[in-house]
Amino acid sequence: MNPGEPQGQGRSYFPVVDFHCDALSKMLENPSIDFMADGRLDVTGERLRAGGLRMQCFAIYLSQKRGIPRIEHVLRQIELYRSKVVNAGGLRPLRWKEEADGLANTLGGGPSWGMLSLEGADGLEGNLFYAEMIFELGVRFLGLTWNYANWAADGVLEKRNGGFTEKGRELVKWCNESGMLLDVSHLSEAGFWELAELSHRPFIASHSNARAICDHPRNLTDDQIRAIISIEGRIGLTFVPWFVTDGKEAVPDDLLRHIEHICTLGGEKHLMFGSDFDGIDSWIKGLEHPGHYPALAELLLCHYSEESVKGWLYGNAVSYLASNLPSAPKAE
Repeated sequence: MNPGEPQGQGRSYFPVVDFHCDALSKMLENPSIDFMADGRLDVTGERLRAGGLRMQCFAIYLSQKRGIPRIEHVLRQIELYRSKVVNAGGLRPLRWKEEADGLANTLGGGPSWGMLSLEGADGLEGNLFYAEMIFELGVRFLGLTWNYANWAADGVLEKRNGGFTEKGRELVKWCNESGMLLDVSHLSEAGFWELAELSHRPFIASHSNARAICDHPRNLTDDQIRAIISIEGRIGLTFVPWFVTDGKEAVPDDLLRHIEHICTLGGEKHLMFGSDFDGIDSWIKGLEHPGHYPALAELLLCHYSEESVKGWLYGNAVSYLASNLPSAPKAE
């Protein structure tokens, strides 16, 4: 079977929204990569079409291989997104509420969309002007940290488990005022609870699972899951094998335990997907790239209603975007 082909196109061939991939950082490391059809990527233009992806969020991840994160590293990935994903790849950039409404109205066909997020505020160098600049360039989600501490806050693997710095609190305030949405997937637990107090906008965990099912620090506790549900945020289930199951090869059925657990906590309307494709070097067997989403949909339909499955694949994500993205400025 061609790796770009969808794995079945029956009633499960639904549109899909995916909230996290790291294709841009791979393209930054190797400029010869062709986004449309390059086997060095998990996420390609061909595979997005094959899997029915209507919107893919592209993270700007600043690899430690590049040394101290700088704004230039952020800007170079934004340019790669513009040139290789939007222009050459044919995806439309999603930035405003009105465009999210357009996505909702074209789920059955029409253009596919891309959206930019920043994974870790490190590259902003503590400068809110840089945050304003990347917002103007289309970034709409900000993951405040990667796994360790930066100028804004502590990451989830920072042993001291600190919260926000004063500059970090200023950043949160600016995000709330500007419409830059916030992502807690790599934030420390102390930072999570501080953000819950600081932010008046609902935030997301773009690529995290349930810690009660798989005890990894990058997964969410039950209290964190309940908190995200209570503010009408979203949780993007991820396909990172070691976030899905302990000590054995991960298979798609293992995701069902996370779905079931989050639903028992009241999160049926708050679940979506954030695969983390291109951010991993091992995969759930049978979920190695976006072209396999139709097979995942078939599996979900064996256990859950079509309404629930549609919500997880696209509906919950689209409703969040339409409710929380800022409105486009009016032309003068």
